[in-house]
Amino acid sequence: MSRLGAVFRDLRAAGRKGLVPYITAGDPHPRHTVRLMQALVAGGADVIELGVPFSDPMADGPVIQLACERALAHGTHLWQVLELVAAFRRTDAKTPVVLMGYLNPIETRGLEAFARKARACGVDGVLVVDLAVEEAPEFAPVLRAHGLDSIFLVAPTSPAARIQAIAREASGYLYYVSLKGVTGAASLDVGGVRDKLAEIRRHTRLPLAVGFGVRDPKTAAQVGRVADAVIVGSALVDEIRKYARKPAALPAVLTRKLRAMRRALDAAKD
Repeated sequence: MSRLGAVFRDLRAAGRKGLVPYITAGDPHPRHTVRLMQALVAGGADVIELGVPFSDPMADGPVIQLACERALAHGTHLWQVLELVAAFRRTDAKTPVVLMGYLNPIETRGLEAFARKARACGVDGVLVVDLAVEEAPEFAPVLRAHGLDSIFLVAPTSPAARIQAIAREASGYLYYVSLKGVTGAASLDVGGVRDKLAEIRRHTRLPLAVGFGVRDPKTAAQVGRVADAVIVGSALVDEIRKYARKPAALPAVLTRKLRAMRRALDAAKD
């Protein structure tokens, strides 16, 4: 069983909800990334989504766009991100790591070469924001051949037929985008999320993780009541922005912020 499969199995058995933090690799500098990943685990992360910085993001709001700019200014690139995962694996063999990014850097390196190196470095899954499900038959089998899960986005506007198509290609979990817009854009409608997740569950048994609008412990708890996992990104990345000139303080800051969400999730009742 994959690391992702094992984590979600154990969460279900314990009656708990997953906490999936996102940070951008290389932000505020590549030398801090592994320590920040370790800090997320200390704060209660079940899975880590690690962003691959890209110059032309389409789904990321201004907070994560600026994080990509900071990382790119230090020369962070896809192969370096994989080496950072490998360094993280030297201290953590359990926590799944999902790369989240865009297709261009993967195509530039070559899908086969990327999948082979990603697996060797300890990556567990890949979420390519601009990979349409129509392209998945050319992409997902290569990842599967190397033991990597293909994570796909489902939007509030996704119709049943498209949800079915995505579910056929996906593995690991599905990422439900909780609002129409970019990351960190607005407050989410938990009732609407609940209804859409019920629709999605008619087409898949994969765990459903919700992101794009989780900002604080209260929201995390509300989403945790209806989802299998909660994804938090911009709220953490904004802390990295605030402390970019004080990186020594960042691990404790991220651990403290994520731990508050972990407590709220664990205290929430269905």
